[in-house]
Amino acid sequence: MKEVSSINKNTDEIKAEVTVEKKEDANRRGILRNKTYLYMTEFFAGMAVMAVELSASRLLAPYFSSSQIVWTIIIGTIMISMALGNIYGGRSADKDPNPDRLYKRLAIAAVWIAAIPVLGKYIILLVSGVMIIAINQNFLIIAAFTSCMVIFVYPLFLLGTVTPSLVKYTVDSLDDNGKIVGSLGASNTIGSIIGTFLPTFVTIPAVGTSITFLIFSGVLLVLSLIYFISVKRKTIFIIICSVLFILCSIFGNSDSFAFWQKDLTYEGESIYNYLQVKEDDKSIILSTNVLFGVQSITIKDGSLSGMYYDYALAAPLMAGINDTSEGEVLILGMGTGTYAKELLKYFGGLHVEGVEIDEKITELARKYFDEPEEAVVTTYDGRAYLQAVEKKYDVIMVDAYQDITIPFQMSTKEFFTMVKKHLTENGVMVVNLNMYSDAEGSISEYLCDTIGNVFPYVSIVEVEGYTNSVLFASMNKDAVYDVLISKSSDFDEEFVNLMSTVNDRLKVYTAGDNILTDDKAPVELLGMKEIDVRITEELSYYKDVYQEKGIKGLLEELGL
Repeated sequence: MKEVSSINKNTDEIKAEVTVEKKEDANRRGILRNKTYLYMTEFFAGMAVMAVELSASRLLAPYFSSSQIVWTIIIGTIMISMALGNIYGGRSADKDPNPDRLYKRLAIAAVWIAAIPVLGKYIILLVSGVMIIAINQNFLIIAAFTSCMVIFVYPLFLLGTVTPSLVKYTVDSLDDNGKIVGSLGASNTIGSIIGTFLPTFVTIPAVGTSITFLIFSGVLLVLSLIYFISVKRKTIFIIICSVLFILCSIFGNSDSFAFWQKDLTYEGESIYNYLQVKEDDKSIILSTNVLFGVQSITIKDGSLSGMYYDYALAAPLMAGINDTSEGEVLILGMGTGTYAKELLKYFGGLHVEGVEIDEKITELARKYFDEPEEAVVTTYDGRAYLQAVEKKYDVIMVDAYQDITIPFQMSTKEFFTMVKKHLTENGVMVVNLNMYSDAEGSISEYLCDTIGNVFPYVSIVEVEGYTNSVLFASMNKDAVYDVLISKSSDFDEEFVNLMSTVNDRLKVYTAGDNILTDDKAPVELLGMKEIDVRITEELSYYKDVYQEKGIKGLLEELGL
């Protein structure tokens, strides 16, 4: 009898445990009985992945540029993360089909993404600092890839577990599994589409990259919180996640990439660029990149800038235009109007038109840089603008190359042929060549060879004290080899001396066979190669400091 009683007792205990487990499972899956919530999870997870990807490009761009190479690194990193997440998520769901695990991962991913605006900039600089010491070549590629791996792999790995987990919870039988999986895939794709457009056209221009990270991480956190609140579990966990998110929102609520600079007049973002305006007693400067210098400048006393804009003033003279002559000028890459302002100062008869793809830069030009109102500015891509107009110009300035970001469509033989068709008989094209180098196989050589195969007469002058050079090209044999000033002109001494300097330094360029075309223009690789050389040269000093004084001495040298 004792044995029977013991068996009955054990059976009752087992039944009780099963009953408890069933109740817990019922509570756990309560909100998931309605498959709408599962589809919502898939939808918002897909949206968050794309939003993070696009925001990642904006986080990295001020430090590593926004070239196709950087985009390749971002996309490759995300695809690796998602693939690993898919594998892990599927195995985890088969092993333990507990929805708690999925929504816990979502919450962790949300907090991690929310922390990116707080820590991301410091991680990038830390990684870059380590790369300075550790490597000698391919600095930007390795530093960008390492930064991307450290910052983005883990949260996107967690988001990659969503789809296989949801398939496990959503499919009830083999009869409709195809339909269910298809619906989940559609939900993810639609979310991804919206997650592509929202950051680019709404959140980043309106509130910045940092807030964009916080918005989409907040959506993920809310999904997780709703689940755990509904099943009445993980109370401490959701409180911790919520507190961390709030702290990240407080300390990460900033669009400052150059956080070490405290005296910026303006810092913000547009659809195309990170932008900063800084001012001192002598000048106002626009930069579109934290690490790569000046894009536009205004000298407050009205004197020449000392930069490539001044050298480019030779172009109207080459085209036969003097201080009182009438003429038409088109600037592709208007910026804040530095070149336009100098042209109108010295050549009063010119009519100047500018094309600038970034409307925000034009707004800043009007607000901070006193861009001349008589210079008409069109918001458009430079090449597309040439395709849309029939007008011919005496001078066309191509100034669309920023740091290592060279738009390939404005670097090819087809583009320069289009420019040639829009020049008058004696017209001159003038091009600002960033990071000019006469080394074999450099981006400069490719651009110059390409131009030289379109225009028979090409000359180049290097800008003293800068890495820029200015290229002049024309169909007129006598135009670009001499800078002639009419004796009847009334230019000031500063300008006359500058033009004399340009004339003395002009070098005839003989084109080679390195041609960039619409079909083949590897400007990103060529530009990355050139900047890598420049960085290596610049960082050699700091490597010497590190070798002599160690990490402490290096930090002191950097002022940290």
